[in-house]
Amino acid sequence: MLKAKNILLGVCGSIAAYKSALLVRSLIKAGANVKVILTADASNFITPLTLATLSKNPVYTQYFDAETGVWSNHVELGLWADYMIIAPASANTLAKMANGLCDNLLSAVYLSAKCPIFFAPAMDLDMWKHDSTRENIAQLQSFGNIIIAPNSGELASGLFGEGRMAEPDEIVDFLIRHIKSSLPLLGRKALVTAGPTYEAIDPVRFIGNHSSGKMGFAIAECLVNLGAEVTLITGPTAEKSNISLTRIDVVSAADMQEACLANFAESMITVMSAAVADYTPVEVAKQKIKKTETKFNISLKKTADILAELGELKRKDQILVGFALETEQEEIYAQQKLQKKNLDLIVLNSLNDSGAGFKTATNKIIIFNRALEKTVFELKSKAEVAQDICAEIVKLIIQ
Repeated sequence: MLKAKNILLGVCGSIAAYKSALLVRSLIKAGANVKVILTADASNFITPLTLATLSKNPVYTQYFDAETGVWSNHVELGLWADYMIIAPASANTLAKMANGLCDNLLSAVYLSAKCPIFFAPAMDLDMWKHDSTRENIAQLQSFGNIIIAPNSGELASGLFGEGRMAEPDEIVDFLIRHIKSSLPLLGRKALVTAGPTYEAIDPVRFIGNHSSGKMGFAIAECLVNLGAEVTLITGPTAEKSNISLTRIDVVSAADMQEACLANFAESMITVMSAAVADYTPVEVAKQKIKKTETKFNISLKKTADILAELGELKRKDQILVGFALETEQEEIYAQQKLQKKNLDLIVLNSLNDSGAGFKTATNKIIIFNRALEKTVFELKSKAEVAQDICAEIVKLIIQ
């Protein structure tokens, strides 16, 4: 859940600040990217060097460093974060957050952040129970901030009761549970195909295409981020995935057909973005074919139409998405493919659009649904295109 997520950790002046080192370590271990902001008082309890070493990022303590001339851009930090955690959150900082005070870098970043914000209070028992603290917490929750409640236990003052900051592992678990609870595809299985297929001519040559697999990998990553359990079937590609999924590597169209049929029945969502070869050699030479003839012919036969085969097998509770890469009469051919192959959505690419198609970092698509309703999208990065495609899939599920 936290892999490759950007997490901004704010650390306030509290004896519990020593736990922030363990929290950073746990977040890094979970695969997150972590940046830390220390208040001036927090630096009295834990050093910036400790947290910089653990997070592998500079630690931010002030707006401007007079010695280096470096300015810490609070807006940029707020926009960078996928999630912001303030732990420990002192009574002083909670009061500033609740009332919009902005006299240090942490409070400025808080006011700039657009991501979900979690705060884990840490303070002595009487401070925690004080009416002003309770009002500040209620105010913060009314803004949409999420409290990670403190534990009961022995406090720094020697008293016993509430106010002890949640343990680092508890904070990480809380964050993961929250993320999971808000994911629209949580627990649903998805199948994605990506890349080209290589159809062997002899032991060293093949028939292939220019598909890089970028689009399929981006879709798989987006589905994982939406909570789905993804199986990615990919042809030969240099693309790599940094997220948690099941990857099946194949070479030929026949290999991809076998893998798809083995995994389709249990998949609620299937996105067929691979560029599967339409033809394959009738015979594959056992030895390398020598360059002797002036002209050379290869007999080809059609490969299996995997998408059509899955369309015939599709149940009513399954969603099947296909792709159409066309060079002429694009919309007509895409609509025909949608209906003929029993698809729920078809994603149209046109090689006539600059920046779209194979081996590009961008794509421009049109999506048709079963009612032939058309949604046009502008040229975007393939990661953004994947988000658009997955948003249309989610609409089919929640409608």
